[in-house]
Amino acid sequence: MLSYQHIYHAGNLADVQKHALLAWTLRYLTRKDKPLSYIETHSGRGLYQLDTAEAVRTGEAASGTARAQREGWFDPDHPMAQVLEAVQARHGAAAYPGSPLVAANLLREQDSLHFAELHPQEYAALSLTLSPNGAKVYQQDGFELVQSLLPPTPRRGLMLIDPSYEVKADYARIPGIIAKLHRKWNVGVIALWYPLLTDGRHSSMISALNSMDYPKAICHEVTFPPAREGHRMVGSGMFMLNAPFGIEDEMRRISGLFAEL
Repeated sequence: MLSYQHIYHAGNLADVQKHALLAWTLRYLTRKDKPLSYIETHSGRGLYQLDTAEAVRTGEAASGTARAQREGWFDPDHPMAQVLEAVQARHGAAAYPGSPLVAANLLREQDSLHFAELHPQEYAALSLTLSPNGAKVYQQDGFELVQSLLPPTPRRGLMLIDPSYEVKADYARIPGIIAKLHRKWNVGVIALWYPLLTDGRHSSMISALNSMDYPKAICHEVTFPPAREGHRMVGSGMFMLNAPFGIEDEMRRISGLFAEL
């Protein structure tokens, strides 16, 4: 399916959680002067303007990143704060980075970046956004791409799996996909983002992942009020394999902020 476009939801509370954990993890991984690989399966366009009609229509950014920045959820030395400052300085105060641009701002010349995006318009926008960064952008199904890339060179690194979940079957097939990816790349950090919906459809997927006894596996979930009446997303989750040391502290900090909503 090619109907999903993240501009309607960019900068929402789910993005705040996801991008905070992503930025923290990338900062941790880049502390070592060793190259790494970064891979995304569902990249979107990479850069969003939150004052567009599409973004304003849902109001999700106003209750998400706008609130987080207004209330100082990120200290100036937090990598996500630094990414936001850099992106807004270059693209304007209404600019918001998708995860590809978060990664591009935190990674280095020696690192290898791979981004998959199937939607033709989103792919074109992503290619333009990342053209100065030397990243490889593929108009390809992300799950097919990563099977061909693994194990990557360099072997250190992080993969973000962030599908739209428009296809309900994704919940059932993702545990098997992650099992295959981990067998091919057992040293890589594999991060899966997922929404918490009112019908709880994510529960069986997470139960299946937890039953697989992965190394250094951790699951972080936050809940928040629906963005508007009838909106079914009431939270956000991140499941990570080979989670970096110390990320539990960042997860607890984020949980405390969401608990006050």
